[in-house]
Amino acid sequence: MITSIILNKIKQSFTDLLPIILVISFFQIVVLQQPLPQLGEVLFGTLLVVAGLTLFVQGLEMSLFPIGETMAHALARKGSIFWLLSFAFALGFSTTVAEPALIAVAWEAANIASQGGLIDPGPESLQRYAFGLRMSVAFSVGLAILVGVMRIIRGWPVHYLIIGGYVVVMLMSIIAPKEIIGIAYDAGGVTTSTITVPLVTALGVGLASSIKGRSPLLDGFGLIAFASLLPMIFVMGYGLLIFR
Repeated sequence: MITSIILNKIKQSFTDLLPIILVISFFQIVVLQQPLPQLGEVLFGTLLVVAGLTLFVQGLEMSLFPIGETMAHALARKGSIFWLLSFAFALGFSTTVAEPALIAVAWEAANIASQGGLIDPGPESLQRYAFGLRMSVAFSVGLAILVGVMRIIRGWPVHYLIIGGYVVVMLMSIIAPKEIIGIAYDAGGVTTSTITVPLVTALGVGLASSIKGRSPLLDGFGLIAFASLLPMIFVMGYGLLIFR
């Protein structure tokens, strides 16, 4: 029974990765007309990716999703908006700080900024710029999850908040330094990655399930949209301070 379950999980992961494998193979063999370089390493790496994806998805199902929903239910039953909002902010902030994608993008942005003469090329300056970028994004995501939880509690229409937020993004794009705009737009994407999305989604669904009159389908989703929106605004604000 256990072996069958494991094989089924591996099969599902391989099926998910199959389109990527087919696209790369097609362009490498048909368009470029070249064999895959270091075929043995590529195949071994593909097996590692399949195994890693299998374990990651299983970990989400066993741990992150249940704990997010359980804590949302418990905080809702406690009846304290203060602790619920505190948890929402802390969850958004901490998961974003730990995002590997954000760490990589922040360091890459620091290196490019130093090469372009925008900041000093010294290691302390690079670290300070990357750290400030990460903290700006993390704080904005924490605030975004807090606003999203407040929306679920109060029943605010999600589309009004999203439209208003993107109006602010467009206005900020006019006054923000051009060197930070592209990074700000990318920051909205890298925050919604492997760690943040499962926990935040579970929080929204669990909270909507616990509050009378709220639908998990209609009200439980939308937190990720806020987590993608506010970092653009805050990173452009960070650029206004750094590149003024």
